[in-house]
Amino acid sequence: MTAGTAERRGLDLRRLGLRHLVVAAVLPIILLAIGAAVLVLRGGTSPTAIGSEAPDFSVTDLEGNPIQFAELRGRPVIVNFWASWCVPCVEEFPILRDAHERHADDGLVVVGIVYQDRSQAAATFMSRQDATWAAAADPDGRVAEAYGVIGPPETFLIGRDGKIAARALGQFTATWLDEKVAAIMEE
Repeated sequence: MTAGTAERRGLDLRRLGLRHLVVAAVLPIILLAIGAAVLVLRGGTSPTAIGSEAPDFSVTDLEGNPIQFAELRGRPVIVNFWASWCVPCVEEFPILRDAHERHADDGLVVVGIVYQDRSQAAATFMSRQDATWAAAADPDGRVAEAYGVIGPPETFLIGRDGKIAARALGQFTATWLDEKVAAIMEE
């Protein structure tokens, strides 16, 4: 809001007290410092940094079948955190479906981890999207926490060696996914 607009609405930004101006200037710096301190106390690196061992997990898919991540070792894997209420997830699903269909015979596995969503809504979403891969509930959020997920969509590409080869924070593109899948398929 400009000073002219503020004045027309009865606000005079020049009349803000020094305390308000100081808080507005210092608060972002304090928040950044707190974030940096948290990273330092955690060791400064993410447990899911590129090249690190992918966290192991055991979950149950939406149909009640167990999924043991350890049993997927030796295969290229995409772990995609998503939710039915996530608009970018809707846009990603056709790209994931295409990659899954093209590379399934070559051993590519896609595991969807439902992030903070109801199982019924997630199952309906999977059906509507014609998704053919396993989707698992994460009711206590342990898998998302182990992977350091901030919110959906987040996607991890894991090589045959069990190490994280790529991570997409937010929505990925078809080009990005094709490049990353090609890299983990060649290992």
